[in-house]
Amino acid sequence: MSSSHANHPPPLFSFARVTSFLTCILVALASGTNYVFSAYGPQLGERLKLTHTQINIVGLSGNIGVYGTAPIWGGIVDRKGPRLMMVMAFFSLLIGYLGIRHFFVNGLPDDDSSIGLFSFCVLVFCGFLTGIGGNGGLVGSMNSTAKSFPDKTRATANGIVISGFGLSAFLFSTIAHAFFPGNTSSFLLVLAIGTALPMILGFLFVRPIPPPHIDPTRRLEDGTPASPADYGVGEGLGTGSPTTYSVENTSHTHLLARDEDEEDEDVRAPAIELEEEEPLVSSTHAQASSDYVVPGQVDSVALSPTRAGLTRHRSHSSRSISRRSIQTHLDKTADGQPNIHGRRLFKTLDFWLLFTICSLLSGTGLMYINNVGAISQALFANKNPDYDEIKAAQWQATQVSTVSVMNCLGRILIGVIADFTKVKLRLPRSACIVLVALMFVISQLMCFSIDRIGNLWKASALLGVAYGGLFGLFPTLVIEWFGLPHFSENWGFVSLSPMLGGNIFSIAFGRNVDAHDPDASPSSDNSTLSGTAAAALSTLASSFLPQPTPSASVSAGSTTDSSTLSSTLAGAIHARGGVPSSHHCIMGRECYVDSIKMTIAACCVALALGVYAAWRDIRKHRARRTPAVVVWEDDE
Repeated sequence: MSSSHANHPPPLFSFARVTSFLTCILVALASGTNYVFSAYGPQLGERLKLTHTQINIVGLSGNIGVYGTAPIWGGIVDRKGPRLMMVMAFFSLLIGYLGIRHFFVNGLPDDDSSIGLFSFCVLVFCGFLTGIGGNGGLVGSMNSTAKSFPDKTRATANGIVISGFGLSAFLFSTIAHAFFPGNTSSFLLVLAIGTALPMILGFLFVRPIPPPHIDPTRRLEDGTPASPADYGVGEGLGTGSPTTYSVENTSHTHLLARDEDEEDEDVRAPAIELEEEEPLVSSTHAQASSDYVVPGQVDSVALSPTRAGLTRHRSHSSRSISRRSIQTHLDKTADGQPNIHGRRLFKTLDFWLLFTICSLLSGTGLMYINNVGAISQALFANKNPDYDEIKAAQWQATQVSTVSVMNCLGRILIGVIADFTKVKLRLPRSACIVLVALMFVISQLMCFSIDRIGNLWKASALLGVAYGGLFGLFPTLVIEWFGLPHFSENWGFVSLSPMLGGNIFSIAFGRNVDAHDPDASPSSDNSTLSGTAAAALSTLASSFLPQPTPSASVSAGSTTDSSTLSSTLAGAIHARGGVPSSHHCIMGRECYVDSIKMTIAACCVALALGVYAAWRDIRKHRARRTPAVVVWEDDE
């Protein structure tokens, strides 16, 4: 960041700011290809003879790369800027997708029936590289955007940038299917080159540009506390702590005027709040000046001149500063804005609320996004004698594109809705958590009821909007609750939550589908370390799912007679409609309906937590906006 920008920020719609903003969108478009995995995952699994559980592990490696590295990349961007992230993203995306393409092109040796231990580990590592590269580009773009726009437009600007992340899958799948229809190898090549090149532009143009300054005295003339929404980065007064103003005490002095005398640094220091029942801070000043304390959380404000030895309650010979008050002061910047990070972040209930809600909702979204291809195949192939692989791939692409477009739309809409909620409705942005969680619940109920491939787009569209709304809203809440100075690092810790929910739900989905596949070999998962890892990861996931019915799964130790087994297999083959590939459940919604029951319950829990978080935040905002009563005290 240049010193000229720091001292004299350019206008809001300056060429430098607009160029950086547009480049951030382009970088985000290249960073979200993790969501396109479902467009090539089934083909990759068929080529390498992977089970659904193994396919989910490869997909989850990308998710772990995206969310697991978020705190690390966030801390680096907060301290070093976005350019280093662009370099890392360029090499990670290029190597990762070229590596996956290498496995797809070469396939398995003729004498191998399953992928080997070392090869599977390298394949998973390539997926991990695509995740860390995409997250690096997104973190750099989000950080620059958040620091380049004032609070009133920050959610909208961030929503637009993050929408590019959601639209990435649609963009690349459309390019591949328009120019290379049915050619997965060319699709992976497009992903490798198309994601790496925009990072070069990001290295050249993406940078944070401070927003233009806004005069903070406009609201103080009316005696109302200034809102953080009136200021840009590093400006304004927090509504959560008192602020001291030192002015000349003359007959023409405004009651709550800003400091004009900039000479005495001690006079301008923020006041530290004392005991909760005593809002005043006693200090020594020259008789020519007065101190006025304007706290936002007390019902009355004493505006008497402070002199040595004079306090509001003269009967108190001394006062002790409470630990709670000191902690409140430490969690604020010099201008009153929140600044919670490090270990203090993990001690706040707000962080754990965000983490839990995000884990439940994002886990639901990742499970659906990573497996919508398998869902569409199961519905399309069920009792379909005219099954065609090209048409099946088209249905896959349709679902991926639908999720991607609506994901993008959701990220834009939630930014506008969140800003409208705060600026016009005078409610905290956290109230939008309820809306997002409710959309997740409805999307899962819809997916549970759909049994025809032609109606699956409805569930895909609604889940895409909800998922986009989740990741469009929560970064802004992190800024609002914990502050901007360590935004990327704090958001990185919140971003760890999808690893928990995503891993559990996705592995559970894979194990559920494999359990309903009569062609699956009972020992196929144990031939390599990949099978061992799948079993280990699914131990927790399996506890969330009911046991499959005897008609859907035949246990190795069951006493089912041979005639029942034969009829089960015959029915499955008839339902398959002539599909030759194994490891693809084709029994319709029965393949995955137990997983949807699990996500419905998880989304309902998230909805309840969202209602509590919104109610808690509304109470805080109402307390801060309580009108102050000015009380003059005569000297005794």
